Amino acid sequence: MRKNVWLVLALMLVVLVACSSATPVPTKSALPQAPAGTGLRKVQDRGKLVVGTRSDTPTFCYLNPQTNQLEGFDVALAKEIANYIFGDPSKVEFKIITSAQRIPQLKEGVIDLAIATMTINEERLKEIDFSVVYYVAGQRILVPQASTIKGLTDLDNKKVGAARGTTSATNLKQMTKAQVVEFDTWAAAAQALVAGQLDAVSTDDIILYGFQLAYPGTKVVGSQFSYEPYGVG
Repeated sequence: MRKNVWLVLALMLVVLVACSSATPVPTKSALPQAPAGTGLRKVQDRGKLVVGTRSDTPTFCYLNPQTNQLEGFDVALAKEIANYIFGDPSKVEFKIITSAQRIPQLKEGVIDLAIATMTINEERLKEIDFSVVYYVAGQRILVPQASTIKGLTDLDNKKVGAARGTTSATNLKQMTKAQVVEFDTWAAAAQALVAGQLDAVSTDDIILYGFQLAYPGTKVVGSQFSYEPYGVG
C-alpha cells in the first residue's frame, strides 16, 4: 500500500525552502489540522514527527561523539519539517534504521518519513511516495591511498563494499564484475576497507567525501558513473 500523499504534499514547500537558504526557517505557527484519516493528521494528533534516518553517513546524518547528538543535513531537514508542521523544530523523534529498513518501516507505519539519502527510482515509486528532489549526487569509488584503482573499469574481480538494499549495490552488480560485499551500514563498509578487507567502497560521492575526511588514509577516485536524486520517502 502506498503511503498517504497528504504528508508528502505538505513537505514539498518546506524541502524547497530548507535547501534554498542556509538560514534556518524561523519558528512559526503550526499548520491547520489536516483532514481526518490522512498521514499528516496522524502526525499532528500524535504531536511529533517520527523520522527514520541513519547515523553512519558523514555530512548527512552522523552521531557526533562529543555531543552524542545526531547532526547533518538530513537531521536539519527533519527539524525544518517539524517546524513547518508544528511551529516547533524539536517535535521530531529520530529512529536509526539501515538502508534496507527504509521502505519496510515506511510501509508498516513505524516511521512517518525516511530521510536517509534515499534515491528516487521507478521501483521504489511503486511502493512509496517521495517529496521533490532535494539533492542530486553521483556514485564514485573510495579506495586506500596506495590503491591503483582509478575508476569503474578497474573494479572487475575486486572486492567492493556497499550497503545492503541500496541503489549503489545494484549499480555495482549491473555495471561491473566486482565481488560486491554487502553490509548493514555504510560505516561498516568503510571500516572494512580501512581494515584491508575490501579493495574499495562505492556509493554517492558526497557520502564518500565524508568518509575520506574521517579516514585520511583513503581517497575518492573516478568520475561519476550514476546519478542519484535524493528525496524524502
